[in-house]
Amino acid sequence: METAPAPKNILGLQLPTDPRWVDLAAISLEDILTDHAWCEQKAATSCISLIQRYPAKKRLVEGLSPIVTEEWGHFRLVLAELDKRGLNLGPQRKDEYVNKLMEFQRKGGSEEPRFLDRLLIFALIEARSCERFKRLSEGLDDAYLRQFYRRFMESEAGHYHLFIELAESYVDKETVRKRWAEWLAYEAGLMSTLEVRGDRMH
Repeated sequence: METAPAPKNILGLQLPTDPRWVDLAAISLEDILTDHAWCEQKAATSCISLIQRYPAKKRLVEGLSPIVTEEWGHFRLVLAELDKRGLNLGPQRKDEYVNKLMEFQRKGGSEEPRFLDRLLIFALIEARSCERFKRLSEGLDDAYLRQFYRRFMESEAGHYHLFIELAESYVDKETVRKRWAEWLAYEAGLMSTLEVRGDRMH
C-alpha cells in the first residue's frame, strides 16, 4: 500500500531529509541501528548533564528526569533489536551533525542566551530525529521495523515539544521564537552541506 509523503515542514524543519537516505539506511542496517543506539545513550546522558548544570530549575529537573529513563530504555530497545537480528553494537562514531550544531551555540555573554541555546539545540536534535524516524517508519520494506520506528517517532515529537515548552517557561516567548527561527535556518543550511549517509541517524 502506498504511504503518504512526509510533510516538508515536520516540527518546523525547513529542509526534509533526502529520500535516498532511507534506502541507504536499509542497506546499512547494522550501522544505522548502532548509531541509533548511541544517539539514545547520548540523549540520556545529555539530559543528566542539563539536570546537573541547572539543579535549581525545578521545572527542568522534573521535566527531564523521566526523559532520562525513557531515553535509556530506548537504548536498551535498540540493543535488543540488534541482538535479535544477530547484529553487533559497533563503536560510537563522531556525530558531525551535532558537532556542527554546537558551533552555532552562543559561547559568551550572559547566561540566559546560552541556556536558551542549550534547550533549543536539544529541541532541534529531537525534531530532526523525529523526522528521520518518520522516514524509516514509512520507507523501510521491513514491516516490523516500520512499526518499531513509528514508536520512536512519536516519542521524539514529545521530547521536542518538552524542550520548547521548557525554553518558553524560562525565557520570554518572543525571544524563544526569534532564536528558534535562527536555529531552523542554520540547521537547514547545515543539512544541505552534509553527505547523505545511510550509516548515520543524522
